[in-house]
Amino acid sequence: MKEEGSMKAKDVMVRDVVTVKSNCEAADAIKLLVEHDISALPVVDEKGVVIGVISEADFIHREEIGTDKHHPWWLEALTPASTLAGEFAKSYGRHVSEIMSTRVISALEDTPLDEIATLLEKYRIKRVPILGNDGKLAGIVSRSNLIQALASSPPRTNTSAASDRQIRLELLDRLGRQPWTDFGARNIIVSEGVVHLWGLVSSEEEHKALIALAEGVPGVARISDEMFPSY
Repeated sequence: MKEEGSMKAKDVMVRDVVTVKSNCEAADAIKLLVEHDISALPVVDEKGVVIGVISEADFIHREEIGTDKHHPWWLEALTPASTLAGEFAKSYGRHVSEIMSTRVISALEDTPLDEIATLLEKYRIKRVPILGNDGKLAGIVSRSNLIQALASSPPRTNTSAASDRQIRLELLDRLGRQPWTDFGARNIIVSEGVVHLWGLVSSEEEHKALIALAEGVPGVARISDEMFPSY
């Protein structure tokens, strides 16, 4: 049985997820992957329901860079037509709908982190879309989020995760109201009342302001400043 205080997906997930629509052009999806330095994009419909995933692996064999697959005739004869068709679509498709994987490995917000880790390992994927109770995309948990949680977690009591969760939610809410920063959920882990702030900051002023904002959240014991400047 899981401990009530064990960390769950909602404690570490990134909420401001970069997504793409199925009718988006492949070139635009590639730009999003590069601009946001991520390895995959959830594909959502008009209601925010995840209908697929498109990742950097889907663009390995592309006509534009001369890496599209060419099989010997004898291998083509042994390969199922559906497989050959799928490879062709990934190499020559011009829209996300033609390239994306429709098999989505997802989890719920209350899924314990050890189950998330099992999904990542079992399916050899780098991130898991997290769904809310309404079935819509609520966030995403990546391998790096789990590593951050591991690095931030000393031995804990059964009740600590619940209060840590409230601290993190309050901090994220306050951050979301600030026009001077885009520092987000992927950079924050709370463990035993300690707020761990990770990642790049654009100025010394933003650095100081982020610490001040975090210190003002009720229940925070101290700040672990693991940010580094890009200025």
